[in-house]
Amino acid sequence: MNYQYILIPFLLSLILTFVLTIVFRFVGKRGYLGNLYVNNVRGGTPRALGIVPFIILSFYFPSGFNNLILIIGIFAFLDDLIGRRKIGNFNIEWGQLSRGIGMLAVMIVGFPLVGFSSILIALMVQPINISDMQPGSTSIVVIIMSIFTILAMVLLDIGSIVSIPGYYAFYAPLLLLVVCIGYSPLDFAGKIMLGEVGNHSFAVALGICFYMLGGFIWTLILFIATTILIALIRKNNLKKFFARKLNIKNPTFGDYFMDVLTGGGLGDSLRRLILGKKQYNIKNPFFIMLGFRRLFYNPSAHKTLDSYNKYYSPSDLERK
Repeated sequence: MNYQYILIPFLLSLILTFVLTIVFRFVGKRGYLGNLYVNNVRGGTPRALGIVPFIILSFYFPSGFNNLILIIGIFAFLDDLIGRRKIGNFNIEWGQLSRGIGMLAVMIVGFPLVGFSSILIALMVQPINISDMQPGSTSIVVIIMSIFTILAMVLLDIGSIVSIPGYYAFYAPLLLLVVCIGYSPLDFAGKIMLGEVGNHSFAVALGICFYMLGGFIWTLILFIATTILIALIRKNNLKKFFARKLNIKNPTFGDYFMDVLTGGGLGDSLRRLILGKKQYNIKNPFFIMLGFRRLFYNPSAHKTLDSYNKYYSPSDLERK
């Protein structure tokens, strides 16, 4: 393997993130970036800097697999640009629609390449998107899971990918790791935001790496493991969020897991569609343990959480 394909993406990610941050901050303070510059978060924060890793991953992932990142990244960037604009009188936003179309497109385009794993790869967007609610949280998840995947590939002696002769499978998670590390310093410092374009691109890239490790079974196992990891990372913050916004007292780990798996705007839109105005009161201890209180929490039946915005929520009522 030619290591310039690792070094160059790392340097590009590191340098371009710093340069684009300066540009976004300069232009954003003058009001020319719209939704890509958030004025009331940490004194003004550039958003969608994840466009840097999106572009790099789209170019450096192998042909076919990179198309899935390209697809989700384009639709996610539209989400970033459009923001929280509702579609007429419907309880759904243009950004959520764009995200949903992007996920569906990944499933369809990816099916000939990876089979049913394309569904799980697309669904990786959900937990990774939920992780992106405090500085550096998504980056740490991607770094941990990339390292785990690399080690698993080495220990299991995963060689080249059958569909790409001579292409070593561990290159993909190694590429993802260095691109994320290059991007992450300013993210950990709270100076920039990934945006949907960044966390969605990382999600699909991570899902592809899981597939390269061992097909559908490993994709499913690591999808669940990633969701558990995010729930653990966000446990303390979610506990406050549940108590203050959802009135879920003494949450179980199942509640945290279900929030990561089904929370956020897209999940709440599905609840509105399926449950209407109904709210089921879960009392069975077994179902409470599994997290059904969070799973069946319907925002349409409550006025306390009609629409959650992860970027604009007040500090004392946020998920962070």
